[in-house]
Amino acid sequence: MSTVENVEPFSDGFISALCPELIIFAGLLALIIIPNLGKGTVRIPGTQTRVMWFLGGERFKITSNPKMPAWIATITLAAAFTQTVLSFQDGVDRTAIVTESGTQLLLVNGFSRVFEMIFFGALTLAAFASMNRLEVKGIGPKLSTDNLYNNRRQADFYILMLTCGLGMSVVALAQDLFVLFIGLELASFSTYVLVAFYKESKVGTEAGMKYFIVGSVASGVGLYGLSMLYLWAGSLQFDVLAAQFVINGTDPLPLIGIGFVLVGFGFKVSAAPFHFAAPDAYAGASSPVAGILATASKAMGIIGLIRMLLIVASPEASEDGTVWLTLLGIISLITMTWGNIAALGSTNPKRMLAYSSVAHAGYMLAAITAIGAWNWDDSLAGEPGEAAVAVLTAVIFHLVVLVAFKLGAFLVLSVLESDGDASRLSSLGGLAKREPFLAVAMFVFMISLAGVPPLAGFVSKLLVIMGIVKVAVGQMGAEIMAGGDYGLADVHWVWWLALAMIINSAISMFYYLRIGVVMFFEEPEEGRTGPLPQGWQVRFAILACLMATLFMGVASDQLLEICEVAAKSLNYSWN
Repeated sequence: MSTVENVEPFSDGFISALCPELIIFAGLLALIIIPNLGKGTVRIPGTQTRVMWFLGGERFKITSNPKMPAWIATITLAAAFTQTVLSFQDGVDRTAIVTESGTQLLLVNGFSRVFEMIFFGALTLAAFASMNRLEVKGIGPKLSTDNLYNNRRQADFYILMLTCGLGMSVVALAQDLFVLFIGLELASFSTYVLVAFYKESKVGTEAGMKYFIVGSVASGVGLYGLSMLYLWAGSLQFDVLAAQFVINGTDPLPLIGIGFVLVGFGFKVSAAPFHFAAPDAYAGASSPVAGILATASKAMGIIGLIRMLLIVASPEASEDGTVWLTLLGIISLITMTWGNIAALGSTNPKRMLAYSSVAHAGYMLAAITAIGAWNWDDSLAGEPGEAAVAVLTAVIFHLVVLVAFKLGAFLVLSVLESDGDASRLSSLGGLAKREPFLAVAMFVFMISLAGVPPLAGFVSKLLVIMGIVKVAVGQMGAEIMAGGDYGLADVHWVWWLALAMIINSAISMFYYLRIGVVMFFEEPEEGRTGPLPQGWQVRFAILACLMATLFMGVASDQLLEICEVAAKSLNYSWN
């Protein structure tokens, strides 16, 4: 394992390590300053002389363009995404950001970098597609007050986008539970406002309020658990907490505290029973924002679960490791089953995708359970960490490719929203006749979500299932080859989670294929037979998602290598 270079804040190593975050911060400054540039002047005190101030006054033609904030945000996020991807070329340098006292706050490694890639990639596509989603009233330096107010909201929207990305990246880098929660809340409050951004819409306002209330309660419970852990351990550093769990992990206080902390992360990943606000939030938000919730926000919650369950409270850290392992397995089973059953009866495409997102959260919780099982049960120990790395690689790969087909599906719905409404399954009727490209893209996204080969969704689900089975079987395969007599009862119980994934994937085929039937075989709704609204940006984003879905299904070797590097770079407590 490579050594970690410790750097202090604002040193040269700090700047190179946090280059993507600094790009986002520079973009935020640009979004605040550039749209305000104009022909404003200020009078020199004591004189009648006025000099150019450039802030305020009549806007310049370029700065008055309401699409300017969208371009600034998209370019900023794309630059951060590119910088993150390029860091994998020569291997990611492991760099720790420490205080003068030696406290480690942030860690840049392969694990954090791949999640930054997920966050910035999803936000770039959503920001680019939103250019065709936000209303524009007039272009030019001289606008009415109402038009100017409406167009100024463009800057607010994209400032929230960048703030969300900055918070998510802090979560990926955090090595302290308090720093992690700062990043989590920074991203969460941004998404609360983004969900309710279309305040003219009653459903959007209601969704934003519900999401804010439930999210605030979940965060409050999580922060209460955080205070209990600090009271118990005297520190919120992950390594300190992990060491304390090895010694006193069976004490009631830390177990209750970590349970409260997991409530906050359970809400972010939409795991049962913390998922009830998700369908309303997805249905009320604009489709690009809903896509962010289903991809980037979910990945952010998975980071918290991985760090808390596999590093801080590793099953081997206490004799009661089987307790949380069993509970997590039950929650994963309930989550995937409930999500798919609820999606079966949904007639709102966005709510259906929301319940689909709940089911996918269950799949990933099953994988995390399998990772814990490998290290808790000594009888399963083969090569140290081998199966754990394999399953975690599959989880990370699933989160990466999910950006392509889940966000792509929401972007198709965004085009339909611009045409009037996308809250009914019938709004997709006749889409193949109105715009074949969107219908084909949506169908590919649906069958990829269902796990049909050779698409990216099939590869990611297969890897997760194979990883869980590998954990369940352990060394049994070798012992059977040596002449041992073993049956199904001797396999570890996480094998049943893999079987549940297969059954639930089969159930999900119905509602995914139902979308295809409506698009290709049903007639459009009355009054919606004409061409769909134009907008090359959103269609380009959909095309990018479509190409990624196809390419990552048949040529995913390099991406899998990146995900494996990320999995190996996570500081497992058992390594």
